[in-house]
Amino acid sequence: MVEQRTFNPLVTGSSPVRPTTGKASHSRRARVQAMNLPHALDKGLLLARRYRRPLGVVVFLGVLLAVFELSGLRDHFSLAFIQGLILRHRIGGLLLFMMLFSLGNLIQVPGWVFLAGAVLTLGRVWGGLVTYVAAIASCSLTFVTIRALGGDALRLLENRIAVRILRGLDAHPIASVALLRVLFQTMPALNYALSMSGIRFRPYVMGTLLGLPLPIALYCLFFDVLASSLHMS
Repeated sequence: MVEQRTFNPLVTGSSPVRPTTGKASHSRRARVQAMNLPHALDKGLLLARRYRRPLGVVVFLGVLLAVFELSGLRDHFSLAFIQGLILRHRIGGLLLFMMLFSLGNLIQVPGWVFLAGAVLTLGRVWGGLVTYVAAIASCSLTFVTIRALGGDALRLLENRIAVRILRGLDAHPIASVALLRVLFQTMPALNYALSMSGIRFRPYVMGTLLGLPLPIALYCLFFDVLASSLHMS
């Protein structure tokens, strides 16, 4: 004979037996998921907003590089081609030189290629001046292009180091850009980062104007001495 237990409120430890069905458990899980859904959506929208513009910049640069690589146009960014361009067309060649410098800066072509071509063709003084003007134009074009695509995306990063760097940039924008130009000149990655840092165009250009003369002058002396040594050997 099976003993049947009943609930007695006077007996300590006695509790009613409430069987939990699978349907009730599923309903509880559904309610918990429904409560967490808005939080998950907000987090997803925040991540999408944070990385949408940087990803757009990466896609744009990747497509641009692929077009130049597949079309063979990138082969023209060589020392010999730049020298020939300046020699064949003194005025128009210089304008094309500036355009190529600007495009080359977007597709990761080192700036020293253009500087060496100008110095070896025009001499260290005029070659340096032409390269200086072309470098300013190149950095300005990169700023306008990347800012239009990426905005101030770096401001959305929740990184302690990035926040500290941006605070220093905000405190001394012109001096910071000038120092970075002395150290890294027209390095494409630097241009991209400054363009998305939220810095205004005027201090960006002023810092570039002040920071580029010293490294360009040193490179001009280096290439001039190197050219003289090669001619003497």
